[in-house]
Amino acid sequence: MRRLSGRRYGKRVAKKPMHPPASRQPVDVGPRKTGLLEAGEIVQMVDARSNKYTVTLTPNTVFHSHRGQIAHDHIIGRPEGIVVQSDRLVDYQVLRPHLDDYVLSMPRGAAVVYPKDAARIVGLADLGAGSRVLEAGVGSGALTCSLLRTVGPQGTVVSIEKREDFAEIAQENVARWFGGVPRSWGVEVCDLSLWESHGHTFDAVVLDMLAPWECLDVVEQCLRAGGALVVYVATTTQLSRTVETIRLREKWSEPRAEESLLRTWHLDGLSVRPDHKMNGHTGFLISTRLMAHGEASMKRKRRPAPGAYGEDYTPPATDQAGI
Repeated sequence: MRRLSGRRYGKRVAKKPMHPPASRQPVDVGPRKTGLLEAGEIVQMVDARSNKYTVTLTPNTVFHSHRGQIAHDHIIGRPEGIVVQSDRLVDYQVLRPHLDDYVLSMPRGAAVVYPKDAARIVGLADLGAGSRVLEAGVGSGALTCSLLRTVGPQGTVVSIEKREDFAEIAQENVARWFGGVPRSWGVEVCDLSLWESHGHTFDAVVLDMLAPWECLDVVEQCLRAGGALVVYVATTTQLSRTVETIRLREKWSEPRAEESLLRTWHLDGLSVRPDHKMNGHTGFLISTRLMAHGEASMKRKRRPAPGAYGEDYTPPATDQAGI
């Protein structure tokens, strides 16, 4: 008799979670652990077919899959880079995951910002140790992990999330990655357009939301002169509306838009070719910088493309742009 995946005798079987609840103790962002694997650490097990399983090591606990079982106690206390075998004689390579690996395997509420985009956001915002960053639209916490690691323990990341359920998922994912809640991180559940900065200023602002053009007033109040604004949007409609609104406000440098396409390669003897799969379009990144108070942005000298502002073009309304 055929058995459906995830069901037994017509009843759904609940999957055992891969991770216990993450610690919520305050911690400092620091270097990743090295040395022997300890209880409470995250590890990633990879089989010969490149299937990846991310689990938190817990004493007296067993990892289950359709390819057998492995006791966590057989891994705890051993170095990473070992190969362990399940009771079905299937080999698994055990390593501490990189952040890229963790992001792609973390529990999700909202879609995550992929590592290829997170790396560009860090670069476009010119972040480094000690930077102060405002992030709006925390989602599942993937980008937050990159921001916190970049600014270090001396920096600050403030995350604004409109939905409480997304904020809770993000807090759990970030706390699991860092082994606790970073002291350099603050999360507030509210609408950014109604948020009060209380006089705090930031070196960069990152927006990942449906209508970022509605929050430019708040961004201009809390971003320092010369600070970077990076906006992540998914569609060309959002891309155009955001850029045109930024230009209309005349307080920003000329915005730049880009997307990143990542393609891996198949390498097998003389068979060297691009993989059939690739990380294609995930989103657009818009970057710009705030002008000094009272300074208007320079007018573009570049001639627009034919038809760019033809009869069908509808510019953002002045009142909607906050002007």
